[in-house]
Amino acid sequence: MSDTDGDGVYLGQSTKAETLLFRRANRHGVVAGATGTGKTVTLQIMAQGFSDAGIPVFAADVKGDLSGISQIGTPNEKLLARAEQIGLDLVPEAGPTIFWDLFGRKGHPIRTTMSEVGPLLLARMLELNDVQEAVLSVTFRVADDEGLLLLDIEDLRAVLAHVAENAEEIGKRYGHVAPATVAAIQRALLQVEDQGGAGFFGEPALQLSDLMRTSTDGRGMISVLDATTLVNSPRLYSTFLLWLMSELFEQLPEVGDPDKPKLVFFFDEAHLLFRDTPKALMEKVEQVVRLIRSKGVGIYFVTQNPADIPDSVLAQLGNRIQHALRAYTPSEQRGLKAASESFRPNPDFDTATAIQELGVGEALVSTLDEKGAPTVVQKTLIRPPSSRLGPATDTERAAVMAASPVKGLYDTPANRESAHELLQKRANEAVAAAEAAEAEEARRQERDAPAPGRARPPSSGAPRTRTPAAPRRSNRQSTAEAFGKSVARSIGSQVGRALVRGILGSLTRR
Repeated sequence: MSDTDGDGVYLGQSTKAETLLFRRANRHGVVAGATGTGKTVTLQIMAQGFSDAGIPVFAADVKGDLSGISQIGTPNEKLLARAEQIGLDLVPEAGPTIFWDLFGRKGHPIRTTMSEVGPLLLARMLELNDVQEAVLSVTFRVADDEGLLLLDIEDLRAVLAHVAENAEEIGKRYGHVAPATVAAIQRALLQVEDQGGAGFFGEPALQLSDLMRTSTDGRGMISVLDATTLVNSPRLYSTFLLWLMSELFEQLPEVGDPDKPKLVFFFDEAHLLFRDTPKALMEKVEQVVRLIRSKGVGIYFVTQNPADIPDSVLAQLGNRIQHALRAYTPSEQRGLKAASESFRPNPDFDTATAIQELGVGEALVSTLDEKGAPTVVQKTLIRPPSSRLGPATDTERAAVMAASPVKGLYDTPANRESAHELLQKRANEAVAAAEAAEAEEARRQERDAPAPGRARPPSSGAPRTRTPAAPRRSNRQSTAEAFGKSVARSIGSQVGRALVRGILGSLTRR
């Protein structure tokens, strides 16, 4: 038995070869099991199996050991014995890999713009309440209507300040905006910056085509996101993955049920995606998972327990691999029951008991057959990987990045003119206009003053009073007034440009 049999990924051996069919891989799946039971190895062999068939893969590397997929495997005696036991011709081989990292430390940086993320996902990341989320939506709408590009955090911060300074006028058009609420959003942005999230927003933005590359020998590139640090900021981690799923859904064309997927997407630590998710966002996630398969994308959730995934999403995951679970507490026992009941039962054993008795590298497997029906669950010895079992070293990682097909495309950030610069320019122009007006008024008063030697009106003996000059307006007052006027001008003479956002970015696509 080789890595693939031409029709699917070879997962391992039960009473027969267990294979995940390529033509059913876009029906999604779940890989579950307790820590240390072999989930990452299963993810690794699946990713490399899809890659060998020319299918690009994206996977998050939460613990750092998935990076070994980029290196040729050196199987030990135990792995060789497992390969011989299941009749596998194990050929050590590295997978073609691209390393990514939102922070740009252990991979190419990934960026997107504020406008592409949109207020709904951003509100979840910032942990805003309903009122704050509404004000954030108003802020995005103001930016759209005034043609202010929201690219990075500085842009959003500038527009928030603009909204606060013009709260009365903006409130008449979009609804009440309290400056105190804007201040709360600003503080939440500071927390994101403290977590290192500022680098995620900006340009050059990630092109999805770079996640769907194939190598020169026709294998699908395996994009590995280093999430060892990112997972410590679970809101940022989950927001990024949800955004990426949304972008795939929005940009890829309909292909129906292809012979093999255009991309396979692995979501590790999947429970973080659904924790404290607002109802409106949850509905959108369910919609994307349900419909994205017709775009040729297979989504695989990796988590400890299938119960971590909402039933409405779990029901759409046709391919299931369950490693061992332990059930000591009532909550764990309920999770075990839910996991066992999600399989098509095998009359030869009790599923719930079998889940608890599985050893490391063993799993219960049920995949979709040619007709799209789930197969009877089978106890399966998972095959050993062809690539390294364990992490790549820093030197090896650097070598992979040096040969990367996207080297140099994203490494240097760009900062074109956007909301922050435009609002700063408006402020400077307002100050300059105010100073010019004051200078003109001074010249006018000088022109109107009596010429030297001209007779003055006779004095009445009373103290002469001088007409005071117009009071000098502060720059701050002039700037605020100018902002208000600029809003009015944009309404009267400019068609507001609505920025396109993904289905998860805002409640309505504009």
